[in-house]
Amino acid sequence: MIQIQRFKKLVVWMLLGLLTSWVVSCGTGHVGTGNQASSGIVNIEFWTMQLQPQFQDYFQKLIKTFESQNPGIKVNWVDVPWSAMENKILTAVSAKSPPDVVNLNPGFASQLAGRNAWLDLDSKVPNEVRSSYLPNIWKASTLNGKSFGLPWYLTTRLTIYNTDLLKQAGINKLPANYTELAQAAQQIKDKTGKYAFFVTFVPQDSGDVLESFVQMGVNLVDNEGKAAFNSPQGKAAFQYWVDLYKKGLLPKEVLTQGHRHGIDLYQSGETALLTTVGGEFLDTIAKNAPTIAQVSATAPQIVGENGKKNVAVMNIVIPRDTKHPDPAIKFALFVTNDQNQLTFAKLGNVLPSTVKALSNSYFKDLPGNVTPLDKARIISAADLQQAEVLIPAMKNFNLLQKAIYENLQAAMLGEKTVDKAVEDAAQEWNSTRS
Repeated sequence: MIQIQRFKKLVVWMLLGLLTSWVVSCGTGHVGTGNQASSGIVNIEFWTMQLQPQFQDYFQKLIKTFESQNPGIKVNWVDVPWSAMENKILTAVSAKSPPDVVNLNPGFASQLAGRNAWLDLDSKVPNEVRSSYLPNIWKASTLNGKSFGLPWYLTTRLTIYNTDLLKQAGINKLPANYTELAQAAQQIKDKTGKYAFFVTFVPQDSGDVLESFVQMGVNLVDNEGKAAFNSPQGKAAFQYWVDLYKKGLLPKEVLTQGHRHGIDLYQSGETALLTTVGGEFLDTIAKNAPTIAQVSATAPQIVGENGKKNVAVMNIVIPRDTKHPDPAIKFALFVTNDQNQLTFAKLGNVLPSTVKALSNSYFKDLPGNVTPLDKARIISAADLQQAEVLIPAMKNFNLLQKAIYENLQAAMLGEKTVDKAVEDAAQEWNSTRS
């Protein structure tokens, strides 16, 4: 890699007589953005988000297999820390020196899709290949009718609950919807003095509250992208969370602490329910709070009257400025094909986004020596049949979340009425969304 960078720098210096230190400052050198060896080998660069070292062996074998099947293509894998990915890919895209294949999530990827940063896949991916992915999941990587990404691995929301706390509160049936959740919250507080659950209202930390709006029947934006939540349904959703807070049924830290605090509260036995994506936190709870883990069980996610269920998607995008679009697409399709998705899903305790992989017995049948993680996987896979991305890809989504959360907080603190909070949030979104 270093030799290639120096060679590029020397050639440019000789031809132009200019020092090109900016090439080096881009970071990784982006072998895949234009270099092709004299032997005819195409080099493409693949970025993932924080998948090392856990999946290092998997990706090394994956890339080796791909290269053996495609001897004219070499893949350089770069794993980027989760916290650094947004700035790193923004810088690379702006400098027109992006990697060739990038692992992102649809929410952030849609921000750059609005700037035409990604390759339009509708003309690149045949219909028969596209139909191999779950239809509702494919929609997550579309914006303005155009497909900008390939679905990869998925997680659905799960409810982990403390059976002892529910028993102490006299609750025999786990709440299945938001109406029952509010009733349970009151009963748990009255009987035990503890809280039913924690959810954060800190902008950019979690989209759970915003997704609850959709589950309660709220349309967030209309076809033109303007606020549509200033409606009876939107006001009812605002009122729901305001009432829970003012009745003392939510910890005060919901206004200042993120989702991590909710995990801490559950592990310390202070809350009865924990909403999380997939079963990954079951192992965490078992390590950090074995006593709590022993009385914990899993259940499907809590829904609203419309029955909509959440799914979180990780996708793969191809930058529009890649110099090798066809090899990049070939590799992206290889990463997300049925067999490779099934293998990765088993390793990562996640769900695949292809129809065939999801139909595997691994996601349907419990093994003989069943574990809590096995139960969580089966529940998650079953939910995925009806799950969808509740927040559609949209430009400046972070501004919408900020407007709603901050005004909702003001109503919870009594600084605004619910009607005023909804009105102000809508005006703020409509004035800044462009």
